Amino acid sequence: MPADSPTDTVLQVAALARLELDPTEAAAFGPQLAAILAQFQTLAGVDVEGVEPMTSAAAGENVLRADEPVPSLAPDAALSNAPARVDDFYRVPKTVGGLE
Repeated sequence: MPADSPTDTVLQVAALARLELDPTEAAAFGPQLAAILAQFQTLAGVDVEGVEPMTSAAAGENVLRADEPVPSLAPDAALSNAPARVDDFYRVPKTVGGLE
């Protein structure tokens, strides 16, 4: 089976993510996705035999930032890209249960 072109792969991923891309966008993203996937192929070829899994980026150190309260986004800003909303909430299709 022949390999898909990078543009075809972008269009397949976009369809899975339910994103609408025109052919120009898909063609632009194709080489970028191909480069990312090539890096993963490089990583897959690295010999990690005998390397212990890393459980922390800095063993013994707390590398997390302080949990300081900050103001949140205003509802209009947070919902500015929402496809549908009801008052100050996202509106999503019902996924569990019976009929609406």
